[in-house]
Amino acid sequence: MAGHGLAKLQNEPLLRVRPVWGTSVGAADPEYDWLFADEFPAVMRTVYLMVHDVDRAEDLTQDAFVQLLKHWKKVSRYDRPGAWVRRVAIRLAMDALRRERLRAILERKVDRPPVQGPADIDLLRAIRSLSRMQRAAVVLRYFEDMELGEMAEAMRCSQATARVHLHRARKRLAEVLGEEVTEDVP
Repeated sequence: MAGHGLAKLQNEPLLRVRPVWGTSVGAADPEYDWLFADEFPAVMRTVYLMVHDVDRAEDLTQDAFVQLLKHWKKVSRYDRPGAWVRRVAIRLAMDALRRERLRAILERKVDRPPVQGPADIDLLRAIRSLSRMQRAAVVLRYFEDMELGEMAEAMRCSQATARVHLHRARKRLAEVLGEEVTEDVP
């Protein structure tokens, strides 16, 4: 399928994006516009050949041109600003590949948690409706069986704040599930 991606890259219009007129440049700069139009396809091809994904190559190339725009006042005085943006794009692609490789290594080393019986769909939906801090409090307390001090440390807040999040989460879950809260948060 790698050939398919390259064919797509060669046949589709590569200038789907337009130059961004940002605050760094101030107004539209014809030189930046020209450089973008002239260099974008070649830079994107280079990045594609590294990452083998058209959409990802386009994102990384756009990120490189955003960096060019940020530094345009300085880079525009270089003899070859196109070479500068190409180096940035290659560095971004290499960083992305390194992160991907490390993620793959870490995923192989991590054991998948065992699935513990059928999940209560209503409860999972109710938990999903909570704010992120309330959701964290519920998961840490009732699924990870953490004490309040451990929860607070994991949530990077005080014990009182963790207690408030847990109390509000329990109250909200009771409302959503149509149940009563029978006891206060320990």
